[in-house]
Amino acid sequence: MEMGSWALFSAPSLLALLPLVVYIVMVFMGKDNTSGIIVGIAIAAIMMGQNLKMLAAAFAQSLGSTTALIGVIIMTGAGLGVLMTETRVTHTLVYWIVKGIGVNTQTKAKIALIVCSILICGLLGTLGGGNAVIAPIMIPVMASLGITPTVVAALFKVSGEIGLILGPLTGVTLITMEVTKLSYSQLMLGAALPFSLFWLGGMWFAVKRTQKRTEGKEKYELGDGITNLDDIVITPKERLTTIAFLASFVLLVAYGIMTKQGTNYALIVMILLAVVISLFARINIDHAVSSLCKGIASQAHMFVVFVTIDVLLNLITLGGGFEALSNLLGNVAGDSPTAVMLIASVVGGFGIEAAAVAEIKIIAEMFGAAAVSAGLPMSMFAISILAATRLTGSVYPTTNMIGQLGIAHSNNTKEMLQASWIASGTVVVFILIWAFIGPMILT
Repeated sequence: MEMGSWALFSAPSLLALLPLVVYIVMVFMGKDNTSGIIVGIAIAAIMMGQNLKMLAAAFAQSLGSTTALIGVIIMTGAGLGVLMTETRVTHTLVYWIVKGIGVNTQTKAKIALIVCSILICGLLGTLGGGNAVIAPIMIPVMASLGITPTVVAALFKVSGEIGLILGPLTGVTLITMEVTKLSYSQLMLGAALPFSLFWLGGMWFAVKRTQKRTEGKEKYELGDGITNLDDIVITPKERLTTIAFLASFVLLVAYGIMTKQGTNYALIVMILLAVVISLFARINIDHAVSSLCKGIASQAHMFVVFVTIDVLLNLITLGGGFEALSNLLGNVAGDSPTAVMLIASVVGGFGIEAAAVAEIKIIAEMFGAAAVSAGLPMSMFAISILAATRLTGSVYPTTNMIGQLGIAHSNNTKEMLQASWIASGTVVVFILIWAFIGPMILT
């Protein structure tokens, strides 16, 4: 890509960030992600002097990018999720976890929900889809023990998102590994696990407060067609299929880690797991393909976001917007890795709301060079990325937050926000402390 002959400025320039600003403002105004990105692309094309041939080449380049590949992986994962649901693999997994823990107290019920949400959302790679699958099973358990809907919503929100950052094949994990060049084990030990523990710990404290404030004011009404856990009967075929799925999943992931497979390996894993489920569940190939396509089609809009955001970011990069911002931030932060980490976390976590993968791309482009220049360890930069993608949906009533309220059958946005703020505050304190002491330990 190159600047057109009638470009409105010379690169690098902060003016190149204007299309991104427009996109972010439109998202905050409630506009669809794709609408905001398309408007941003149009503005960027005019500012960078791009003709139709240049734009066509930009879209072709995007379709062959890593971002598009991850989009395909997520789409395939959604297809796998449909297949898992239809063959009752997801139901079997949840049933085993809940019954294995032996749920008979509020504490055990919340632990069961957390474990199920992390596992299923991590396996399926989707927050709303994963929690929507387990909700009909988990809600009766919560109801029988007097746990309120808003508490369930808050736990769904944090647990599901933790599943997304811990799952080895989720879009969040894959793109974070891609931009930081960290291995899966490095990402987990250095960033994802500590981040998750502080976040979940904060939410655990917060929901105790929420339970006290909502008890007697809201409750579940059983009998609205909600599946009772005790009514679930696991057939021998479902048991065998689930065992085969888990064994295959563990072996494939272990092989990928040991042989240091790249991003594209995840796609093969998804396909092979679908084959394993189909064979052991004894469903014909046409039905299996149809189920996969159903899930893939449900993520078509998301794929459009992935492709278009890549075009927008490439145009901004062409205009030197991120380079100019990096130079500016470098002057502010100097050579301080602490400052870079804090700035990246704040800008992302409290400023940008977009699709997670797109948001990670934005933060990496904006602050990646500054992080390297300041000598910020990539594990610490990964924490900034996690804050950037996870905290935004916890400090504002975003679609992720509202979606979990809906899944949990709650409309108490006020209490949900307060619980999320407490949990987010715990993470912010962790980031503040680690930003100062981490460089001294790791460098």
